[in-house]
Amino acid sequence: MNKAYLLIGGNLGRIKENLAKARAQIEDEIGSIEAASSLYQTAAWGLENQPDFLNQVLLIYTEMTAEEMLGKMLRIEQRLGRIREIKNGPRVIDIDLLFFNDQRIDLPHLKVPHPLLHTRNFTLFPLFELAPDLLHPVLNKTVRELLAQSPDTLPVQKLPA
Repeated sequence: MNKAYLLIGGNLGRIKENLAKARAQIEDEIGSIEAASSLYQTAAWGLENQPDFLNQVLLIYTEMTAEEMLGKMLRIEQRLGRIREIKNGPRVIDIDLLFFNDQRIDLPHLKVPHPLLHTRNFTLFPLFELAPDLLHPVLNKTVRELLAQSPDTLPVQKLPA
């Protein structure tokens, strides 16, 4: 069984509903969700003139490979209405593969660990909630250390349950 951490998020439409639909489809098509972080509201990163995002990290157990997961993730995004027009632009749903076991994957279409996760508080805060001592296999630092050293200054707010 493979262990993966996913980041789900969005800033368009009925965001909480979209995240719930994404979780249900991930569980139906990819694997069991063993843990889910709280929802976090964050300012947009990269392209700032857009609505705030809601983000959540999921711990998944799956029998799929990382590449198989990626294909399923992209199909789930598409079914939920994701349109890729503007890099870092507004979106109904986004699903990113952060970690897959302790593997390092460097393919043109798939990079694991996610190459920017250590620079983004919207990823680090919910990941810290689930796995503060998880070791980044490339940077050789824990999520706790990555969060403490994050260059990101955008605000992140944990939403009440």
